[in-house]
Formats: sequence, C-alpha cells, structure tokens
Amino acid sequence: MEYMILIYGDESAFGSIKEAQLKAMYAEYGTYTQELMKAGVMRAGSELKPASTATTVRLRGGKVLTTDGPFAETKEQLAGFYLIEARDLNEALQVAGGIPAARVGSVEVRPVRQLNL
Repeated sequence: MEYMILIYGDESAFGSIKEAQLKAMYAEYGTYTQELMKAGVMRAGSELKPASTATTVRLRGGKVLTTDGPFAETKEQLAGFYLIEARDLNEALQVAGGIPAARVGSVEVRPVRQLNL
C-alpha cells in the first residue's frame, strides 16, 4: 500500500539555522533518502519551496479564484514529502519516525487511496 508522508516545520525557525547545521541536516536527509531507496520503499519525495510561493485555487460559482500563499495560517508549514510503499501503517510509521524533521516539526502519514478508473 502507498503512504504519503507529509513533513511540516516552522519556516520562520528554518531561516535561523546556521549554515553548518543546515549542511548537516541536508546530509542526514540524503543518507535517509538513500536508505529508503535501497530498501525499495521510496516512490517519490522532495522538499517544497516556502509557503509564501504557494497559490491556493478555489472554484466558486463556476469561476476559478486564486489566492497567493497557503490556504490557512498555521504555525507549521508543509515543507516536503515522501511517497512510499509499505506493508501496512506500522511500517509506514517506522519510516516516518526516521525522518530528521520528526525531531523538531511534525510528520503526517496518510494512506493513498487507490482509484479504480
């Protein structure tokens, strides 16, 4: 079963990280991503640009409306994701628990609905 792992963090705190810490964090992510690839569970993943670069789209009264920025003001913003293949939720939670950001932000695990089209 596929699971989407959504990684959240406080963007304002991210800007105060020293360069050496940032390099170490990216190295840790690189190592962890390689481990997921070697295990054959990773389907996709990426870091996202800041929430300020987002555009929210709504369809109202037959018209497409766009708003700069994320839909809602939140303390933590969506920073990245992994799409993985796991036997079950427990395995997906183990993968999520290894994500470096889980120590300082939050990581949401959601099963992907399989559409039979």
